[in-house]
Amino acid sequence: MSAMHTDHMMQRRWAIVLMVMCTLLWSMAGIVTRQLESTQGFEVTFWRSLFAALFVAAYLGLVRRNLWTSVRQSSWSGFLSGAMWAVMFTCFMLALTRTTVANTLIVMSIAPLLTALLAAFFLHQRIALTTWVAISLAMLGMVWMFADAFEAHESRHWIGMMIGLGVPVAAAINVITLKKAGHNIDLIPAVLIGGVLSALATLSFAWPFQVSWHDLGWLALLGFCQLALPCMLMVIAARHLSAPEVSLLSLLEVLLGPLWVWWGAGERPAQATLWGGSIVLAALLLNECISVRRQQALK
Repeated sequence: MSAMHTDHMMQRRWAIVLMVMCTLLWSMAGIVTRQLESTQGFEVTFWRSLFAALFVAAYLGLVRRNLWTSVRQSSWSGFLSGAMWAVMFTCFMLALTRTTVANTLIVMSIAPLLTALLAAFFLHQRIALTTWVAISLAMLGMVWMFADAFEAHESRHWIGMMIGLGVPVAAAINVITLKKAGHNIDLIPAVLIGGVLSALATLSFAWPFQVSWHDLGWLALLGFCQLALPCMLMVIAARHLSAPEVSLLSLLEVLLGPLWVWWGAGERPAQATLWGGSIVLAALLLNECISVRRQQALK
């Protein structure tokens, strides 16, 4: 029993490391898109999704050598997860065309709360009081980070936020789907499905293409390293973490994004961003420290 518990703890620690790597890669989006010369809006989403799909297809076809078999064996879980990835890839860009980044990120901050509620209902998972506290603190920190830039005086902002709401809803459903599938179903092909669906959904809006060869290289980097790889890592990490933990750790992306831009473009974050980010980080650390102690007490 002790050996099994130790093995579980090691897997959990590696899963946390993978989730931190995910958020580090996801958060590169801002600094990489600053390098684009002419490509904007939906075309960025189209190329990013297309390259993400190509990356996963190459992995399944060349490394695993079972591309079509993997997709066929994904079952309903894989196609539901793929649809949710597509909603996240697409709705974020649609929201940004109608409201501010701050509004969109504030709406996205409810993802851990939605995930915890769905986990309690569909997975019959008991959510610890400390996790609820961490979720509340994280949401407070996110609001603090972006409250100064929040805008809602025009109807377009409310439309944008309603579209942006699709991101946390899809993220929560996706995490629950990953947990439901567990170790029995390989959901890495779902990332491929999501990329294909997102590319198809944005193709008509992206046409005619304005992309240059210079931009195409950066967009390939976005698709491969900022989207496909971290999403694949998240699928693996989700097997060893609770649903609320996956969602909470995903918020690190919002903290790391401004730091990338600060380091790479010299754009110093606002004071509110630093203070709010500190609250989010404290909430994540609090939740993980208490979870570790709880696991150790079970030895």
